[in-house]
Order: sequence, then C-alpha cells, then structure tokens
Amino acid sequence: MNEIPKLPERLLHDDGKFNLYYLNEIYKTVAYKASIQLSKELKEELAITAGIWGGQYLIANEAGKARTNIVRLYCLVNLPQNSLLDKKENFERLMVFYHQSVTNAFSNYGFGFVDPRWGEPIPYTNKKRPTTVLQMWEKNNKLKFFRAFYVWNNKPWVDSVIYDTIRNIKVIKEMLNRDRRPVKKPTEEYKFLLQDVLIIFYTLYDALTPDFHEHADPIMKDLMQKFLSGLHDPEAIEEEYLNIYSNAIVYGL
Repeated sequence: MNEIPKLPERLLHDDGKFNLYYLNEIYKTVAYKASIQLSKELKEELAITAGIWGGQYLIANEAGKARTNIVRLYCLVNLPQNSLLDKKENFERLMVFYHQSVTNAFSNYGFGFVDPRWGEPIPYTNKKRPTTVLQMWEKNNKLKFFRAFYVWNNKPWVDSVIYDTIRNIKVIKEMLNRDRRPVKKPTEEYKFLLQDVLIIFYTLYDALTPDFHEHADPIMKDLMQKFLSGLHDPEAIEEEYLNIYSNAIVYGL
C-alpha cells in the first residue's frame, strides 16, 4: 500500500462551517489506516475505502465550504466481499478500530465522540450480508452525531454512492406511494425524507429524463434553496412533504 495520507490541518472555516473536501479526506484517511491495520492483523489484504454519505457533497461550494450548517456527519465505508471480515469476531475488531480512529481523528478539530454503537442492519440491503451502522454522539454539543454505513461492496466510493442511492429509492417510496394516503409522521421524519429526495434527485440528475426534469427541476430547486436557507417550521416541512407527494416526484427517480 502507499504512504498513509495525512489529516488536513483544518476542517472548519472561520465562521464554523465545514470544508467538505477536507471532511472527505478524513474519511479516506481513516479507511486507509483501517485497511493497513486489519490487513496486518488478519494476514489478508483488505481494501477498505470511504467517503462522504448523505448528500453532503451537494451543499459544498467550489472551494469545498458547506453552504449551510452541518449538525450530523455521515460516512459511507466500502468493505471487501468474501474476506475474513465475514467472521463476526473480525468485524468486531474492525468496528473497535474504526470508532477509536474516528474519535482520535476528530479530536484534532475539537470534536469529542462517545458511546459507540454498531450492528444495526439497514432495510433494503442484502439479507445475508446487510449494510450496518456505527454511530457515536458528540459530547461537546457541536454536532448531534457521527454515523458510518458499512456496505459490502468493493467498488470505488463514487460508484458505491450510486448503489446506495438505488437502495434509498426503495426506502422513500414507503412514504411517497400515491396508492396510499399521505403518511402522518413526526417533523424530523419528514425532514429526513425531504433530504433523501434531494440527495437521490441530484445524485441521479444526469440520468433522469428530459420530461421529468421539466416537471421536477423547479420543485427541487425551490426545496434545495429552502434547506440552504434553513427549513425549521413544522408546518412548512409537512407542506413540502405533501408537495413532493402530490407531484409524484418519486416516480421519476
């Protein structure tokens, strides 16, 4: 393997906003270190890669600076298939190494992650080898939490994002199915759904049909702008959900 990349000197801009290029570099560095350490311990070459998950790359400006405040960190980690990590005890070693490495890396920037938990399976993933989650909370109240998704997909990060986007379409269809009445949910769930719709739409943007773009682009641009400006009012959030539902956005994705 090549030389381990160094962590960026800064993660936050002077106004407290994240630089998402640097955030992605941290994820890549932690994954690279995990590859080296676990390969050495298990005596098998293990290629582990990682990058930003959750569409946060969509809110970066040309310099990588986030255009809005970030309160949750999401990471997508790609694991090799049919390796020694299939064994439960080895996967546990990976989780321990990962939460320690993430905690150490982010401590350089003033964040303190605690209470690591892992093992929760994610819906609509492989039943035999489901995507799982590692989550930690931030004790200094600078963020809500860090969450990493571990997918058994030894593809480059960019390709893996596309694969996970397809999975996410199945998730959002549960609340946007026009054959059912609109679903009454807590405000936070509506907001997560709207974020997922934006992520899917802009991730698959170039693959969508011209007719769908004509219909959906004004709606999605307006929704994106509201998120960037700060979408907090419960009634406004539910209204946006009903707008996405009534315009059948999910059926063009």
